[in-house]
Order: sequence, then structure tokens, then C-alpha cells
Amino acid sequence: MSSMAKVCVLVGLGIAGLIIVSRQWEKKKRQKKRKEDFGAFIERLELLPPPQPAPPVARHILTDLTFALQDIFDVEGYVTGFGNPDWLRTHDPAAKTAGSVSLVVAHGATCVGKTVMDELAYSITGENRHYGTPTNPAIASRIPGGSASGSAVAVAAKLVDFALGIDTDGSVRIPAAFCGILGFRPSHGSVSTFGVVPMAQSFDTVGWFARDANVLRRVGHVLLQLPMVDLRRPRRILIADDCFELSSTPKEKIVDVVVRSIQDLPGRQVVNHVNLGQYITSKVPSLKIFRNEESRNGEGKSALKDLSNAFELLQRYEFKMNHEEWVSTVKPHLGYEISVRVRAALESTEEKIQSCLKARNEMREALCNLLKDDGILVIPTVPILPPNLRSKKRQLEEFYSRAFSVLSISGMSGCCQVSIPLGMHEGCPLAVSLMARHGADRFLLDTILDLHPSLQKQAEIASNTQPSISDDCQIDAAENYKEKGAED
Repeated sequence: MSSMAKVCVLVGLGIAGLIIVSRQWEKKKRQKKRKEDFGAFIERLELLPPPQPAPPVARHILTDLTFALQDIFDVEGYVTGFGNPDWLRTHDPAAKTAGSVSLVVAHGATCVGKTVMDELAYSITGENRHYGTPTNPAIASRIPGGSASGSAVAVAAKLVDFALGIDTDGSVRIPAAFCGILGFRPSHGSVSTFGVVPMAQSFDTVGWFARDANVLRRVGHVLLQLPMVDLRRPRRILIADDCFELSSTPKEKIVDVVVRSIQDLPGRQVVNHVNLGQYITSKVPSLKIFRNEESRNGEGKSALKDLSNAFELLQRYEFKMNHEEWVSTVKPHLGYEISVRVRAALESTEEKIQSCLKARNEMREALCNLLKDDGILVIPTVPILPPNLRSKKRQLEEFYSRAFSVLSISGMSGCCQVSIPLGMHEGCPLAVSLMARHGADRFLLDTILDLHPSLQKQAEIASNTQPSISDDCQIDAAENYKEKGAED
């Protein structure tokens, strides 16, 4: 071999070595960054609040709080990514910042970045093949939940004080439950979705996460534009027993904790147990046409499945109306699960859509009549523990089926709902949800602030206590509390 050839070989080997070293360095850099921020952020940015008003005017209510936002909210000068590189590539920077983002900044909060989400907001696992799956701080081997996975992880990992996300089909409630933090879905239409990429407008809501109940309430009062007034306590607590029968978690870990926590509250709260599915069957007659073979396992349970079927049909159709042209033109690279769901949406038709809308209206009226102005409904946030990362198709299908049986309750009714952490079970976070009628968001925020400390105390006691209270004991406890309320 000539000297020149040897030199060329050596130079080639040197360049190859530099490329390998560079790639390894970049990989380590990404791993270090991921370890520092749990893979929650897709882009760092800073939106600063205005100066404080001069005394004696009070300081901004969200002063000194930091927040992150799901990459579905517009920020002026930045391209909204919607969880997919092809969407990012084919869209221009936003001309204006989303109204909800501007509102919390105007009240003193500082935005520090945009967070990872499921592609096109069309999943509830929190996994993203392009940007990576944010690491669940509560249990790293399990999914964080989605679609607002990065926002939930940023709060759970204490990287920010609160975060914003869009809840369409559970995209705030699920990651809140799986990451062990608070997650609030307001009444549909109560917070402006201006500057938010639409997924399915019949269900899209601007939700938020927090670790602290007081922060959750303060953010809620800003977004809902409510005055800060005295707390108002619920008088009726309705526990949906049939929904908890769907849960894989022992009853004493959730229902009994809620009952004991209510006992700690002053006032005249009355605990009642209801079969929500049977109530829905009697009050939402339009759901009958959504019944299929899978949902014919008992009147009550079939009603919840019918509700889920109607929800999914309307969600698919509205996604198609919003994004069919872009998907057909761009042909984006999508993860397998997302591509299956998008394909199903594009194949949907107008058939039964009017029935979906009718069922939605009936459902809202039914829940408002059940809860009235003083009632709180207690249901599982998700009736299953968080699945493992990269779960098999059959496991994910079971997760979706069981999850939507309860998630569609507030989706179809438009009622407000909050997911509250309740300690751990088998190494995974547990959660319970409280719901109030549509428009009773302040009442629900007050209830959380009032009940949250007791729930955390009773959850800790339950996690350190071995078995369970029998059904009879639990009913006795509720009856005793009724008597206590009557004596007050």
C-alpha cells in the first residue's frame, strides 16, 4: 500500500472515530438532560409576568409560581408542535399566545417551557416515538399517562409549580393519577380554548396540574376568572359503587379512605351510594343505539360502555373534521398506536353523530339533576394501575376499554372533575376523582381544598393498615356519619 493510501486510511479512520465519539457525546448529553428534567420538556422558553402593581393593590395571585405548558398551546413566535415533527415542520410560528397562557402570565406566573405530549393528542399512554416518553417520577417502569404526559411529569418531578394541559378524553386526569399529583378538568366551555390546536371540540378543555391544593385552586380562580370567596362545603357525597367494581384496586384503598375523610369534615355531609350505570340507563335513553355485543353484560355496566362508545364515535368524527386534510396531504410519520387511531378516525362517517350530540345533552342534564348545587360524585379516576412501558397490544386494549368506561362520564356530561392522589398500591400511585355539576367549578375547587388534607392522612393510614374493612363496617360508618350530621 502506498504512503498516500495509508494516509487516506488513517484519515478515514480518524474521521469515523470522531463521528462515533461525537454521537456518543450527544447520546450522553441527551441522557444527562433527560435525567435532569425526566424527559418532560420539548422546548425551553421564558414568558415573564408584568411588574407588580403599586401598593396598596395586592400582588398578582400567581406571583413566584413557575409553570409549563403542553405543546398544544400557541406561544407567539414559536411553532406549536402538537407532538409530531411533521406537524412542526408544516406549520408557521403562532401569531398570538393562547388566551389561557396569557391569563396565568398576566396574574404573575412565569412560563419555563413546552412539554412533550402524545402525537396529535390521540393517546392516553404518554408515549411518543419521536421525542421520547417522559419518565414517570412515581414509578419509572410504568407509563406516565397522556396526552399531557410532559406537563404532569414536570409537576410531579417538582420542576414547576403547576402546568397546563388539554383534557379531551382524560389527557389531564390520567397522567395526574399515574404520576401521583392533582389534575383538574373544568366544566366544558368554562375556560377559553383560543390558541389551542383542536382535537375534538365537543370535549376539549383547558386543564391544569399541581402538587398543592391551594395552588390548584389559585390557578383555577385565574383561568375560570372567579372571585376569591369563602369556602362552600358539599352536603351530599355520592359514591358510584358500580364504577368502583370495575377497579382492580382493593375497595379499602379508595372508597373507605373517602368515607373516613368525609367524617373528618365539620358540617352535615351525607354519604349515599349509587349505581351510576343504572341511573344513566334511565335518564339517557339515546345511548341505546350505541349498544353492541361487547357492552351487553348487565344493565349498569353496559350503560357505561355505551357512553364510551358514543364518546369515541364523536371524538373520531371531530378529529377527522379538524385534521383530515392535513393528514391526507402531509402523510405524517406516526407511531403504530396513533396511526391505527387516526386511520379509524378518517374512516368515520356522520352516521349516529346527531345521536351522539343528543346523548351528550341528555347526559349533562342527568348529571346536573343528580348532583344539583350541593352534591359531589366520587368515581375512580382510572380503574386500573398504570400499565408497563411498551405494553403489548392486548394489555393496552384492556387499559383503554376500562379507562374510557369512567373517563367518558365527565367527557359526555361536560361536568368538572378533579383527580386526587391517594398514596400507593403495589408500588403504583392511586387516585380518586370528585365530580360536580357543569358550572360548579368553584364549588369543586373549594371541596378539594377542604378535603385534600384529610384524604392524604387517611390514605397514609390505609397504606399502613392491613386488610380491609368489610362492606358492612363501611356502610355502618356512612350511616353513623349521617346521624352525626343530623345532630349538628
